[in-house]
Amino acid sequence: MAIIGEIIKRTIDVTGYISGDPQPAKAQRRVLLELLEKAKHTAFGKNYHFEAVLADADPVQSFQRAVPIYDYDKLYAEWWHYLHKGHQNVTWPGGQRYFALSSGTTTNSKAIPVTNDMLDAIKRSGIQQIMSLRNFDLPGDFFGKQIMMLGSSTALTANGEFLEGEISGISAANIPFWFRRYYKPGARIAATRNWDERVRKIAKYAPKWDIGSMTGIPSWSELLLKEIIRYNKANTIHDIWPNLQVYTSGGVAFEPYKKSFESLLGKPLTYIDTYLASEGYLATQKRPDTQSMALIVDNGVFFEFVPFVEDNMDEYGRVRQDAEVLTIGEVQPHVQYVLLISTVAGAWRYMIGDTVMFTDVERAEIIITGRTKHFLNVVGEQLSVHQMNTAIKKLAERFGVEVLEFTVAAVRDGADYINKWYLGTEGALDTADAVSFLDRELEASNKNYRVARNKALKDVKMEVIPVDYFYQWSKTTKKMGGQTKIPRVMKAEDFEEFEAFVKTLG
Repeated sequence: MAIIGEIIKRTIDVTGYISGDPQPAKAQRRVLLELLEKAKHTAFGKNYHFEAVLADADPVQSFQRAVPIYDYDKLYAEWWHYLHKGHQNVTWPGGQRYFALSSGTTTNSKAIPVTNDMLDAIKRSGIQQIMSLRNFDLPGDFFGKQIMMLGSSTALTANGEFLEGEISGISAANIPFWFRRYYKPGARIAATRNWDERVRKIAKYAPKWDIGSMTGIPSWSELLLKEIIRYNKANTIHDIWPNLQVYTSGGVAFEPYKKSFESLLGKPLTYIDTYLASEGYLATQKRPDTQSMALIVDNGVFFEFVPFVEDNMDEYGRVRQDAEVLTIGEVQPHVQYVLLISTVAGAWRYMIGDTVMFTDVERAEIIITGRTKHFLNVVGEQLSVHQMNTAIKKLAERFGVEVLEFTVAAVRDGADYINKWYLGTEGALDTADAVSFLDRELEASNKNYRVARNKALKDVKMEVIPVDYFYQWSKTTKKMGGQTKIPRVMKAEDFEEFEAFVKTLG
């Protein structure tokens, strides 16, 4: 295996050197033209005159003029519902086999079409991620080790003629044949539907595997590592997997979990962040000297960016049709943008629900700053998840605790609005001092929050609960494992249900 690893590493070095990184603007123009060309004979392409768009002197601007901005509800109501009825050539050539189910953070539920072209694009993006490992100075034998991929179940649910599941489960069910020798927990265990049962099986067989890297949502990955250590009566995960060197996160900021995560390790890991959404594989960290991810600009996804300002958004948190929309060649660093994507799954100018910020425009590197509907803005606070994460990190450092999960909502306290926070931590915390500190940090980082605190936002309250309460809540709502994330901001009615659940545990 060591020899195989050295061969793989040398191949990556050579291939990576030859291919290099694409120029973002040129690559994006080429991707759009390829998307338009392939979809021009679909019902969507004919309706919006893709052939005329392709013939225009400026096809990018022509595309933006011709095609409206969509969110999931609008695209489903006007187009994607036909796919569920068995129609073909709707927004992308051919028929439909898979739908990726989302946990529904921007709408009640989503079933995103996953085409064969999208699966191929995800595989190519995965290869790009592997190629970028040449930048992380890993030893040759690492590339011959096995990979623990903690996703949702690969036992997909039949819905008529279609198969449904989370994107991680669909992707794992379609891994290339050559990759199966490296993939763990393997097809049989990965098909286990029940999360707890799947974790128990992984813990049982873990000592038999030579894991070099692991990928998954941080909270569920940490729970898995704890169970492996407990089941096998080990001190750290490196007692079981001595060659574990890389952890690949995705979907949420890893920093809040880092200290707790590292308590389970016997040696340091290399951390790599990725951005795999139900709608596609969008970005990956390509170098070790940044926590930002490079958008994958040359692989079946065309990106657009809407400045996340009030004039561009309607009262429901959707992008207005007359909003300012930029291409990758027009963006500026350190500005928050709502992300729109057009993809080989037949999504067109689709508001994915995430907000991003460019940290390096030339490299097309971004960080995810939050969700369009996870911004707290009931009484003008305009707090982003990025700002909340930063403030919570400072709070954890100031009081010497680990805050692994949190959620907040704007709720009524009598006639007034307050912000109420729940923090998940195993340590003791003086809530009066902590909430005062958090309030000051948010005022210092956000002028809108500062104004709101002097007007409509009358108070801030906080409760500290065991972090396990968050995971038990996820379990009761059948959102355990996979791509599921704890919502950082809740609507008032959801928050009431969460509070009621917490009280049953307290």
